[in-house]
Amino acid sequence: MKRLKPYLAMRSVEELWTHHTETMAGFGFDRLFYAYSAFRNLKTLGNPDDALVLTNHPADYVEDYVNKGLFRDGPMMRWASRNVGAVSWRQVRESLIGRDMTAGERHVAALNKRFGLVAGYTISFPMAIKHASAGIGLTARAGLDQDDIDAIWARDGELIEIINHVAHLCISQLPATGQSRMLTRRQTEVLELVADGKTIQDIALLLERNSATVEKHLRGARDTLGVETTAQAVRKASILNQIFLIEPSRPAPDQALPLNI
Repeated sequence: MKRLKPYLAMRSVEELWTHHTETMAGFGFDRLFYAYSAFRNLKTLGNPDDALVLTNHPADYVEDYVNKGLFRDGPMMRWASRNVGAVSWRQVRESLIGRDMTAGERHVAALNKRFGLVAGYTISFPMAIKHASAGIGLTARAGLDQDDIDAIWARDGELIEIINHVAHLCISQLPATGQSRMLTRRQTEVLELVADGKTIQDIALLLERNSATVEKHLRGARDTLGVETTAQAVRKASILNQIFLIEPSRPAPDQALPLNI
């Protein structure tokens, strides 16, 4: 319980991620890769621009694995997109024995070897949203092999899994304040009103602005989030927890000040 309580006090994804990487390093996992997307279709793992990605891997690794799309050929990523639970990297690698690796899989294997990703565990989280997926890869620190990691998991695996599930649930509720695609306050406001079912004319009336101004803010929100439609913008802003946030100055319902009656 003492290990979990700090997670409940976090107020942003960045704050939580810093704490989580330090916690996992204490178990022997010094590099983490977390990804959450609600846009995965049935044939692909989706576009990384549509996902929330958190990692402390070197920038060069992230460039090749994420930005160049090698993650789509990663055996651990593929396992996480099709399963729920935790798996040893040994088990995933053994499943590849007896068949020829694709060119993409060979590139991923070479990349992982170059950056020292030789042992670890992957956790895939259960999702209630269709086509959504979330998981985290835990990479062992240098000097530990898969035998060492499997021994650590035999001893502490249940606790490690619980901590990562709590971290995932917290991430899904906290604002990602360090994201480069941050909406302005007005963009957030108009997207919230759209999500509430308001038309552009309704929003213009509520905000005492003309319809062209509302359209401008919606267009800006779509551009910021990199989507084509306002419906997609609402969905993506929700994934990134950029709408319907409680203002810091406004007490939450359970923290409301008592009324003097």
